[in-house]
Formats: sequence, structure tokens, C-alpha cells
Amino acid sequence: MSHYAQQPQPGQQQPYGGPGQYATGNPARNGLGTAALVLGIIGTITGLIPFLFWLGCILGLLALILGLLGRGRAKRHEATNKGSATAGAVLGLVAMIVGVGVGVVTVKAVDDAVDEINKVTENTAPKDASPGNKGGAGGKGGAGDKGAGEATAKKGESLAAGDTSLYDDDVMVTVSAATSFSPGEFAIGHTAGNKAYRVTIVIENGGKKKFDANLVGADARAGKDGVTAEQIFDDKVGSGFSGTILPGKKATVQYAFDAPADANSLTVEVTPGISYNPSHWELTL
Repeated sequence: MSHYAQQPQPGQQQPYGGPGQYATGNPARNGLGTAALVLGIIGTITGLIPFLFWLGCILGLLALILGLLGRGRAKRHEATNKGSATAGAVLGLVAMIVGVGVGVVTVKAVDDAVDEINKVTENTAPKDASPGNKGGAGGKGGAGDKGAGEATAKKGESLAAGDTSLYDDDVMVTVSAATSFSPGEFAIGHTAGNKAYRVTIVIENGGKKKFDANLVGADARAGKDGVTAEQIFDDKVGSGFSGTILPGKKATVQYAFDAPADANSLTVEVTPGISYNPSHWELTL
């Protein structure tokens, strides 16, 4: 007995045609839902990255829009992935929320970092000196002010022997006149045929904080050509400043420098620390 397949009657709708198709025979349009899910996942991950939070917000917005459009297709029976579209829309919303939150935290962190950098810059800015305040380390005066028996030189001019350089934080540096010095037998830095000269440097802390004297530096140049005058070290000179100077206290150290025999001047440069500008004294030999 033979069996024949029954052919559909004209105008009769065909049954479901298999995966991805509806009774009409058209393929399911699942692209929007799939794209929404992918963008939602990527947007959520990107939104967690501090400097890519803005990209996470954009991807999240796209995922939300595509997800809602995908759900609309599913309701019209044009797509079969309503779940993916819904998940994409939810993830898009999550990505936007995460991106905004991370963005706020990032902006605040950057702002705090800039404030800290500005504070450090202000604290480490070189301190200017008010050169030419005469009368020794005991005389105090503000930048550009004259005290009793004091004279103020123009900024940038060299100081003379006995002049005091006053810094913004009331640290005062005074350099004495240069006197002849006889280095010891085992002195370092003295060259035969040269002459040695000794100067006394006094640092007074007129401020309200301890002054770190470990970073005080002193150098010298001799003669009109400004040749380097080597610092001399022996059992009498060369130890340099050390420790801290309390407010209202002072420290005194003697330095010796080696100069050519025909040099008639000695320029002494003193730098109180890395955050200070150097001051110069022009001494007659």
C-alpha cells in the first residue's frame, strides 16, 4: 500500500519551518539582542577601568538602546532571543551606572593628587634670600627692610665680608672676611705654591621650625678668572655643618679654601639646603 505526502492547500500557512524561522518562513532577526548582550558585557568591564569609564558609559548606552529594540522585535515575533536582548539592556544600564561611579572616584582621586603635588611644589620651592643685610647674624629684618644699622643691597648683588643673607623663613647666613691659613701637614685640598684662606660661616635660625644643617654647602672661586678654590680638609677645618639648629640658635663653622698665589679676591657661595637659593660673598684677599 503506497503512502503519499499531503501537499498544503493553496493559501494554507506552512507549519514552523525549523530553528531560526517562524511559520511565515522568514529567519529570526536576533542581531539587535546579540549585539546588546555583547556591548553590555564589554561596557560593564570597561566601565570598571578608571580612565576608560567614559567608554563604558557609551557602550552601556548603546547596549541599553539595542536591548530595548531587540525586546520589541521579540514581542512582534520577529526575533527569538528575547532573553539575550533583556540581559543586554540590563547590562547596558549597569555599565552606565558603574562608569559614572568610577568616573566620579577617578576625578576626585586626580584632583586630590594635583592638590598634593601643588603642596609639595610649594614646600620645595627655592627660598629667596634678602642679600646685603649688614650687622651680623643677630640682625633681623624682612625682605627689603632695613633694621638698625643695616643696609640693603640690590637683589642679586654679591655680599661683602660680615654681611648677612636673610631668607624667607628667617634663616640667616653670615660669612666673615678671609684670613690667611696654614694647612696642617696632612691637609687635603691644598696645592704647593697656592695660598690658603679661612672664612667663618655663621647660620642662625630665626624661624619657628628646626633647621636641618646637614645639607649646607659652601664653595669658592678665586681671582678675576673665577678658578675653583678647592676646599681644604685637616684637623682644624673642613668638618662642615651637621645636625639641626633649633629656633633662636646659631651654628658656626670654619672653612678653608685653596687659591692661586696671585688671586686678590675670593667669591664664597653658601647654599643652606636643596630648597634654598645660594648667596654669594665677594671677599678681598
